[in-house]
Amino acid sequence: MDINQQKEKFSDAYLQVVASVAGYSLYKPNVDDDSVDWGIAASGKTGRIRAPRLELQLKCTSTDILEESYVKYPLKIKNYNDLRMSDLAVPRILVVVLVPENLREWLQHSQQELCMRYCGYWMSLRGMPETKNTRAVTVSLPRNNQFSVEKLHSIMQLLSQGDKL
Repeated sequence: MDINQQKEKFSDAYLQVVASVAGYSLYKPNVDDDSVDWGIAASGKTGRIRAPRLELQLKCTSTDILEESYVKYPLKIKNYNDLRMSDLAVPRILVVVLVPENLREWLQHSQQELCMRYCGYWMSLRGMPETKNTRAVTVSLPRNNQFSVEKLHSIMQLLSQGDKL
């Protein structure tokens, strides 16, 4: 497995852990032709909308893209355009998982804990402006938008109330 495949699998595992602890199920489209790598589904009724869903584009990088308040990620133009659409039935977000440069530092474990390093950040690109860029757009994900169990609960609660991201 090459390093990019390892990053993909690591970010998949990160998402699976967060969704599992949050109590949501995951689904994966057979083909990612619409910039959707994963979907998250709640069950039952917790608000106005029964069984809300969220779809996401999942990325993983070890490059130094951290700034004081933002994670600056160069997103391919196709993904940017697919994620910025506002007429989607199921909302979509971008999740960027950061890992250390050194593969050996990605995971630490002992009998007491399993530690995945570092974390993911999320952002909705819904309604973002068109761009004249032809290859990529650098998006700025706020560092306070960590993709955590608590944040996923908050997002799903908003969706269950019929709110948009």
